[in-house]
Amino acid sequence: MAKVSVGLRGWRFDEDEVFTEDGEWAPLDEMPDDARNRLLRLGLLMDQPCDACYLEYGEEEKRRANPAAIVYGEPGDEVLLCDDHEADFLYWFREEGGSELAGEERFRDEFHEWFVAGNRAPEGYGPDEHVEEAPGDMPNLPTPEEAQRRLEQAVDFEEKRYDLRAAEGDDEEGDDLDVADLDLDTEYPSG
Repeated sequence: MAKVSVGLRGWRFDEDEVFTEDGEWAPLDEMPDDARNRLLRLGLLMDQPCDACYLEYGEEEKRRANPAAIVYGEPGDEVLLCDDHEADFLYWFREEGGSELAGEERFRDEFHEWFVAGNRAPEGYGPDEHVEEAPGDMPNLPTPEEAQRRLEQAVDFEEKRYDLRAAEGDDEEGDDLDVADLDLDTEYPSG
């Protein structure tokens, strides 16, 4: 099973989870939750500026910021980087304790604070070699609007899938259960 980056380097997907044998996008409801969420998030991140460039130039001069080429972190707390700033991030992650924050909510904020304080990778600290095999063969990512539509469909799908009040949540008479019917004073054994 091959791992592929889609749109931005960094997040890797199992090829057979996101594409059909014909190289088309797999249906969203057939993708594992993590792959689907990351893929839809990527659609919203495309064409966004590099975080480090944005921190350097600010809102007034954000047009000078390079577009992001790499994404690290978890969806919603990701760090977007251009090729020029990847080394800074990798240095922070590997040498300055950033790896200890992997998966934490403050991951992105801690990198931003480190960068804004003037910290950088030492000269010559290079990023890993990236191998891109036939990037033109990859299907196009959805537009941000299409990604948002797919995300909304996925959320609707998940809500229907986990609607606990449907059928199973009805009592014997077919009436919906009410919170007032619950005995909240029940004591449960503790371990």
